Amino acid sequence: MLEKDTPRGEVAVLAKAQGVLKKPGTVQVARGMSLFGEHSAGWFALGLVGAAVDRERRKDWLLASAGVVGAHAASIAVKRVVRRRRPDHESVEVLVGTPSKLSFPSSHATSTTAAAVLYSGLTGRNLVPALVPPMLASRLLLGVHYPTDVLAGAALGGVLGGLLRRRLTKAEPRGTSRKKCGRR
Repeated sequence: MLEKDTPRGEVAVLAKAQGVLKKPGTVQVARGMSLFGEHSAGWFALGLVGAAVDRERRKDWLLASAGVVGAHAASIAVKRVVRRRRPDHESVEVLVGTPSKLSFPSSHATSTTAAAVLYSGLTGRNLVPALVPPMLASRLLLGVHYPTDVLAGAALGGVLGGLLRRRLTKAEPRGTSRKKCGRR
C-alpha cells in the first residue's frame, strides 16, 4: 500500500528525473539555462545578433526574434487560462526561483523550441536536437515543471515557430539571390 506522501503520477516521474539528472555541476548549468531563457530574453538577443551579422536577411531575423517573444507571450496567456500550480511535493526539490506560481505550459520550453525551429530555418542547421532536450530536462531538474508542462510548451513552441518559419519561407520571392532558409 502506498504511503500518503508517496509521489504518484507526474510527481513520481519528476522526482525520479531529478534523482537521475542531479549531478555535480548540472544544477548550476540548469540555473544558467533558466536565466538565459527567462522571458525569452536570451533567445531574443541571439536573434538580434543574427540580424546584425546576416544583413541580407536582417528582416527575417527580426521577424523570427519577434516570433520567439510572441511564442513566449502565447505560453503566458495559456498559463493564465489553465492556472496549473507548479510542483509542490516533499519529493521534489525546487532549485530556482520563478516569476509566477503557474506551471502549464513551460514558457522556457515554448520559447526555446520556437527559437530552435525559427533559427534552424535561418542558419540551415537543425538546432532542435541540440537546444530543446537540454532546456526541457533543465526545467525538470530544477523542479519547477511537470513533464507534461515541458512537453506542452515544446509542442506550442514547435507549432508557432513552424507556422512563422513557413511564412518566412513563403515570403521570399522566387528566383531571387536571397538564401532560402539559410542554405547557400
